[in-house]
Parts: sequence; C-alpha cells; structure tokens
Amino acid sequence: MLRIATGIAAATFAFGAAAAPETFTIDSLHTYPYFTVNHLGLTNLMGRFDKTSGKVTVDNAAKTGSIDLVIEAASISTGDSERGSRPRTRDEHLRSPDFFNAAEFPRITYKGATAKWSGDSPGALDGQITLLGVTKPLTLTIESWKCIPDPLAQGKRQRCGGNASGTMKRSDFGMKAFIPGISDELRLYVAIEAIGN
Repeated sequence: MLRIATGIAAATFAFGAAAAPETFTIDSLHTYPYFTVNHLGLTNLMGRFDKTSGKVTVDNAAKTGSIDLVIEAASISTGDSERGSRPRTRDEHLRSPDFFNAAEFPRITYKGATAKWSGDSPGALDGQITLLGVTKPLTLTIESWKCIPDPLAQGKRQRCGGNASGTMKRSDFGMKAFIPGISDELRLYVAIEAIGN
C-alpha cells in the first residue's frame, strides 16, 4: 500500500509540475526583432534591432502564455553604418527624432498574451507595443513555436523558439517623416529563442 500511495503521490506531483506555468528568459544572442518598409514604391528595405531582453511564460496545460519584450532603439541596424563623405549614416538617421528618437525614447516594449492555440502550439499574441512614448494594440501571428531540451546545456533545461509577425503604421506613433516615399505601414517580425529558468 505504501508503494502504491507513493507512486500516486509521485504521479500527482509530476502532473502538477508539468501543468505549472514555465518562465523562459529571452536569449538575446538568438532573438531579433526586425521589420520591412517600402522605399519609393520600389523595394522593401529591412532593419533589425540587435539588443533585446525580456521573458516568455508558457502554460501548455492551461493553453496560456505571455511575452514581455524590451528592445533597445539605439541598436537598430540596416547595414549602413559607414559615413564616408556623408554627414550621417542611415542608421544614425533612424536613431534621430525623424524616426526612432533613441535618445529620448531609448526602449521599445511589447507585452502580449496568447490569444488562440492550435493544438499544443500558440497561434497568436494580442498585445500592446509602446514606441516613441505611444502605446497601441498589436496582434502578432505566431508562425512557429517549439520547445526542446537545450543542446547548449546538455538537455538540462528547455529552450523554446519561434517566429511571429504583424503589421503596424508608424504614423500611429507620430513617426511621419518621409511618408509616402517611405511607407507608413511596416511589417514587424520577431524571431525569438528563450531559455528555461
């Protein structure tokens, strides 16, 4: 009887542990928020942010989850960082008050919660993005999400990752420079990896 009771208790504990929410820390080396914006109706140019932090919480049993991202605006990179004979690079211009105004608003944040699930995977995030001191709703479609034993830690912890995307208008946040030559609408992508605690 003692063995049976012990086995039941162990099974109950294991189920409870599996059902509990798990928290993951954003791996900044493998997380890249990036965007595309149209230039002169000709090409879609890309920019990314190189410094991101935050956390992800997932409860697979309850089909709930959340994300809290902090993006350093000054870390924007578009591949144009050499001035040459110009007074400033494109990256420097994007950090200026015309665009991301990184000196006055050093951080872009996104806080979201899973809105729907497809089987065992979250399908969308409903959240709020804060840019240039303005907060607006932003829904991101989760295109992929997966958790595995982390090979970088010999499987002793979980590593989760995936991709999400959505669209927003920069004018909604007061960023109106050079519209329509540079499109108002931009498409935001987030490639995320996060490490279990």
